[in-house]
This record gives sequence, C-alpha cells and structure tokens, in this order.
Amino acid sequence: MRYIDLHVHSNASDGTLTPSEVVALALQTRLAAIALSDHDTVKGVPEAIRAAQGTDLEVIPAAELSCYYQGIEIHILGLFLDYESKELLTALTQLEEARTKRNQNMIALFQKDGIPITLEELQAGNPNSVITRAHFARVLVEKGICKDKNTAFARYLGIDCPYYLPKPQVTPEQTLPLITQAGGLPILAHPMLYKMGYRQIEALLQYLIPLGLKGIEVYHSSCNFAHSNQLRSFARQYGLAISGGSDFHGSNKPDIQLGRGRGNLRITETVLEDLRTQLFHHS
Repeated sequence: MRYIDLHVHSNASDGTLTPSEVVALALQTRLAAIALSDHDTVKGVPEAIRAAQGTDLEVIPAAELSCYYQGIEIHILGLFLDYESKELLTALTQLEEARTKRNQNMIALFQKDGIPITLEELQAGNPNSVITRAHFARVLVEKGICKDKNTAFARYLGIDCPYYLPKPQVTPEQTLPLITQAGGLPILAHPMLYKMGYRQIEALLQYLIPLGLKGIEVYHSSCNFAHSNQLRSFARQYGLAISGGSDFHGSNKPDIQLGRGRGNLRITETVLEDLRTQLFHHS
C-alpha cells in the first residue's frame, strides 16, 4: 500500500521548495501521488509535472482558492484542474492583480511607520511567487522586528492588526463554478481551521453543496482522530468524496512533513481512486 498527499504547496505561493524540489521529496518519501495546490495559482504545476515525468509519482494539477463565507475566509481545493483552461487562468490573473495591489498597500503602511519592507524582500528571489501574509511574517522575523512568525501575525498581520488589509472578497458562488468549469473537483479544505463548531461546518456544507461542492478534506494536519471521524460522517451523510493532505509548506511550516503531516497522517491510494470515481460521475 502506497500513500498520497493531496494538499501541497511550493514556492509558486507560500511554500519554500520549488515544484521540482517538492517532487524530489515526494519521490524520496515514496509517495504514489501529490496534488500541487498553491494558493490562487497553477503556475507551479507544469514544472512539477515535468519533474515527475519518467517516475512512478503522479502529480495532480490543483489550486487552493480563497473565498469568503459570512465574513470568514474559507479555502476550496480544486483537484484535477485543467491548468491550461483560459477561463481559469484569466480569473487567477485577476485575483493575482487584486492581491498585488493589496500587498503594495500593506508595504506602504509598513513603510509609513518606518518599517522598511520591500517587494523584493517578500519575493526572496522568486518574482513569480504569490505573496501572502506568510511572506510578510518571514521578512519581519528576518529583520529582527518579530521573534517568530506567530508574533508577526499576533502583532502586525492578524485580522485586527494595524497592517492587515483584507483580500479581495471573492464569493463561493464565483469560486466553485470556476473549479468545475476547469474540469476540477471542488473540495472544502481543512474545515477545522475555520474555528467553527460542527453545526456551523454542517451549515457551511449545506450552503456549498448546491454551488457544486463535491468533497471534504477529512484528513489534514489540523485534524485529530475525532475530527476526522466527524468529517467522515458528514461526507457519508451528504454524499461527498473524502480527500486529505498534509498542507505541506516546507520550512514555512516546519512541523508539517510531506505525506506525514505532524507525523501520523497516512492517506492511502484508495482515497485517490474514490476521488477519481467522483470526478468521473460528474464530468
């Protein structure tokens, strides 16, 4: 039995490894498949697919798209995306432009208060990376302004902090059809990270299913055994496919290992087979 990891980030967004390095690590870890699911981008996918050619590792094209539900930022994974879809690429470019504007405004806020952050420092030699608050946190730590990334979020970057600016308010009504139209399977990512009770998670599922939600991330580094059990029962109740992944980010989340999460995550190939069945039924 081989294992898979269907939630993986590279430096195309806020991970620290290049897509090729992620593939090399997946091969070293003997994984059967990974989904490269960077934030709001598929830019790393072609490189990852090339790097895996001639090996027995399957790279599933994916992206993790942010949207807002009742003021809460939620993430929808699009698995099996047509990463060359014109509609998808146009929508992602618009998101990127809005995100770039937000980053420039956040940089201006820091500079106004005498904290010299530049775009070049955030990009760290990778001009194509999708800049997130994690990049700001890294620079604040590197400059000695914060002792660690948690402090950076608590004092500077968290939702009620002086340098926080909201992301463009994309809705689930926009996000789920975008994934479906690009041939993808929309999966609700890491429900336990939204600080909702189970009743609220169930209400969220009931809201998303008519919009095209097809699955739920039951296995994730934020889930304990009881969480996964409850999420699995929601999947059964609502006919949703089950997915899972570590949310690997390289050294940006050093406690999360590829394919293993925080050490006890083991997602079998059968999960991928079931997802494929779901995709086949809806394509």
